[in-house]
Amino acid sequence: MAITQDRSVSQSGLDLQERVVEINRVAKVVKGGRRFSFTALVVVGDEREVVGVGYGKANEVPLAIQKGVERAKKDLFRVPKHGSTITHQTTGVFGAGRVFLKPASPGTGVIAGGGVRAVLELAGIHDILSKSLGTQNPINLVKATVAGLRGLRTPDEVAKLRGLTINQVLGLTDRQAEGATETIDGAAPTEGSESAETARPAETETVAEGAPAAEGTPA
Repeated sequence: MAITQDRSVSQSGLDLQERVVEINRVAKVVKGGRRFSFTALVVVGDEREVVGVGYGKANEVPLAIQKGVERAKKDLFRVPKHGSTITHQTTGVFGAGRVFLKPASPGTGVIAGGGVRAVLELAGIHDILSKSLGTQNPINLVKATVAGLRGLRTPDEVAKLRGLTINQVLGLTDRQAEGATETIDGAAPTEGSESAETARPAETETVAEGAPAAEGTPA
């Protein structure tokens, strides 16, 4: 079972921007006829790292939007980022909606459309690749995107979860091992090593060649 971190954020002190994704008219059939009302899907964010989604319903469009904004401000959360993109690729699932999110290099831009683009831009993500793998229903797409962003983790969180260091999570162990190997290869040979044992006979031969011949030994 995946462990989801609680990244809820209070709206106090934040300069939030609002964006309406979709407005839909719905009808309720009653005994006297039909009663029409409106629904509004709204995304709220500070365009840096905080975003939230709300869904409001009322008899008038402005009131529906207001309700959506109020609910979105109560559901704000912080998105883990690496520069202008996300920390790792992920797939958000909500109902029949599936949204695949992948980090992109700087300058790529936001490759997304509709409600997915609104969520990513208001979350402050400027370089990312996305693809819808399920239904095209705007509500499911937006909530699937939110589910994917909520499932992101930072290297520090992964290190604590696995009981490793941040360097090991980031793959820095191999580099450290290569540096240690180079140090060992460049060090002077110690006693008992194969290179030291090989060097001793050479020194003996050099001394024997330059020394005077001993008595009883042919010159």
